[in-house]
Amino acid sequence: MVSRKQQNNNLTDFFEEEYSSLKGYVRSKITHTAESDAEDIIQDVALRIFSRPLDALPIQNIGGFVYNAIRNRIIDVMRTKKERIRNEKTLELLWTEFASMFYEDFSEEYPDQLKEKLQQAIAELKPVYRDIVIAVDFEGYTYREISKQTGIPTGTLMSRRHRAMSLLLKKLELVKK
Repeated sequence: MVSRKQQNNNLTDFFEEEYSSLKGYVRSKITHTAESDAEDIIQDVALRIFSRPLDALPIQNIGGFVYNAIRNRIIDVMRTKKERIRNEKTLELLWTEFASMFYEDFSEEYPDQLKEKLQQAIAELKPVYRDIVIAVDFEGYTYREISKQTGIPTGTLMSRRHRAMSLLLKKLELVKK
């Protein structure tokens, strides 16, 4: 019988050796949204595996167990995933509304320029800031839904979005000058 310490060592070794393969596996199964980052899914699964109760049955086939756990987590993510906006007019309207938050004198004459500047500024944000903006402002998730999925407190999510909006405003003000 394998001791708990030995099993944790085996799991650690597996995750270190197979991390890039695991990321490739996750990316092959899902498309990118704010909630489907491959590393987040892998880390969530690893946390759950390493947090197993002491009286849990030992894992006989670590590779099979981990890949099965990741597959199950992907299924969970896909079940709770909201429909992405595919309608170009709806997406354009969201960009226009989002742009109006940053420009008081917003004019319909330059939405393409503004959209490009906003997209670039959002892309340059740190992933935690970018993901919360995309999830809340474009994918329509509530803070509560994101918190439930990620385990991150709603207050932290609100703070991240507030910080992201502040950073975007600063970047866009520099562009205006």
